[in-house]
Amino acid sequence: MERRKPHQLMAAAALALLVLAARDLITCSAGETQTLIKFKGSLSNATVLSNWDSNSASPCSWTGVWCLNGSVWQLKLDGMGLGGMLDMESLAELPLLRILSIRGNWFEGPMPEVKKVVALKAVSMSSNRFSGEILDDGFEGMEALKMVYLDRNRFTGPVPTSLANLPRLVNLSLEGNQMGGKIPDFRQMELRMVDLAHNQFEGKIPPGLRKMNSSYFQGNKHLCGKPLSPCKSSKKIILFIAIGVAAALLALAVVCTFMYRKKSDIDEAHHVKPERGFGPYGAGLRDAQVNNQQPQMRKRGGDHQGKLVFVRSGRERFDLQDLLRASAEVLGSGSFGSSYKAALMGGPAVVVRRFRQMNNAGKEGFYEHMRRLGSLSHPNLLPLVAFFYRKEEKLLISDFVENGSLASHLHANRNPGQPGLDWATRLKIIRGVAKGLEYLYKELPGLSLPHGHLKSSNVLLDRDFTPLLTDYGLVPVINKDHAQQFMVAFKSPEFTHSDRMTKKTDVWSLGILILEIITGKFPANYLKQGKGANADLATWVNSVVREEWTGEVFDKDMRGTKNGEGEMLKLLKIGMCCCEWNVERRWSLREAMDRIEELRERDSDEEYSSYGSEGELYSSRAMTEDAFSFSVTN
Repeated sequence: MERRKPHQLMAAAALALLVLAARDLITCSAGETQTLIKFKGSLSNATVLSNWDSNSASPCSWTGVWCLNGSVWQLKLDGMGLGGMLDMESLAELPLLRILSIRGNWFEGPMPEVKKVVALKAVSMSSNRFSGEILDDGFEGMEALKMVYLDRNRFTGPVPTSLANLPRLVNLSLEGNQMGGKIPDFRQMELRMVDLAHNQFEGKIPPGLRKMNSSYFQGNKHLCGKPLSPCKSSKKIILFIAIGVAAALLALAVVCTFMYRKKSDIDEAHHVKPERGFGPYGAGLRDAQVNNQQPQMRKRGGDHQGKLVFVRSGRERFDLQDLLRASAEVLGSGSFGSSYKAALMGGPAVVVRRFRQMNNAGKEGFYEHMRRLGSLSHPNLLPLVAFFYRKEEKLLISDFVENGSLASHLHANRNPGQPGLDWATRLKIIRGVAKGLEYLYKELPGLSLPHGHLKSSNVLLDRDFTPLLTDYGLVPVINKDHAQQFMVAFKSPEFTHSDRMTKKTDVWSLGILILEIITGKFPANYLKQGKGANADLATWVNSVVREEWTGEVFDKDMRGTKNGEGEMLKLLKIGMCCCEWNVERRWSLREAMDRIEELRERDSDEEYSSYGSEGELYSSRAMTEDAFSFSVTN
């Protein structure tokens, strides 16, 4: 027998090891295949996982399965309409599983026992229907866990001790639940985000969280301390009341004094009552409540020594003193500042908006940006007329629009017998809004957010109900912290979860606006303290459609719907596709525009029936499944 040389023996040994490794890999893949098939068996509505085949040699090409070195490393089943009970014991048999994401599905019941998969690094269960208290030891032993997203469920009770004590925690989101009690302290060195907004937490924010963004604590009425307002003792409350009474008496004395002075200032005791409710320029529900004080535009200490800068040619000029002499009326007080209607002597009425959250904008850059906005001209944009610059505050001046905002027509209390907007008008408004947004995309290509604050209170309507977009293009000049706290684009899924913006973020805002117009429901998540079942409008619409396809999804005040239900359904689908949680699957503005342009006031065929006697909208099963074969978890 021929004797082998040492290098030949080494090669043979290496080959044997490769064979053994390959055999082990095949065995591992086969084992993981059966494990995932077992896990699938615990799910309902799992038709989307049709390529999960027990005869497959490896699961690495299956829907939602990501592998690393031949083993399952990530299970990502977002927005697939799945339900049932999560079989965590099966997932514990996957040795390299590190990421589990099931956001935007229909899972319900108590918090799954994620601690059985002890090596997980990231867990995302956002926008499901999990409920009840999370066990205090629910995350015990998960020392590798860094990312936990449980927002927009129905959890109650306190933050579990085991969750607060995770040693490597980086991001935690519990926003939009019903949790409460005292907030435990978080001492992790790498901690970046703890979002507890829109819950029922109370007491003082602990030291470890005081450097967080204040938006992470909004919507908890009884929270106090940095970064929110200071906590007040009962003694302080009494003191503040006394100070308030004294201040009120002093203010009354000052007003009485000024009533006898003959100056060219605005008379703060003018006999003009402020608008109630939304007002023509109301900022929508809570952030549009009318300020019950008259405008404070009095000239003090050289505050208004500068000049108005007009950015539109062909306009009749006026100066700052003309504004100060004009009779003024408070229109509203929103997240950026107050708005006033000023009736100029012998001229048109204008709206003056005061911005205090632009003090980081330099004069040269501000002038350049305002002139750029002033050069924009489109039938669906409200033109900027002039501006005034001062370090501490800025004034933006535009024409007054008599017919008010879209928000006021959708949500303000109407007089008895006053009809709501009909289907044809709502479709006209959506088309105009989309065209105006498309123009902004074209003319402001360098901005990732050409609008940035698109919502119903920033859509004004002229006498013919032609929509006019306002508050557009302001992201570059608004202070960053304030923008992130109040502007609509910063409430998008991509910013909420990843602190990023894309060219599709304004499309998400358009999608929410479409849903608001067609359902008549206000997206309460725009509010600083908005909460409740309708806080996430897209999720609410999706749940109504999936659970019971009824006319409940459409605004009962919408007239002229006969023979138009099919087109309404198409618009509803457009809205859902525009606010798709996954940015990659979200429609582009161009695609949305094309679909909106195809809509008509009336159906073109007999495919859809009309409203039944009880207000139900019946449609073919095929159309319903086609229209909502996607999932949105906003």
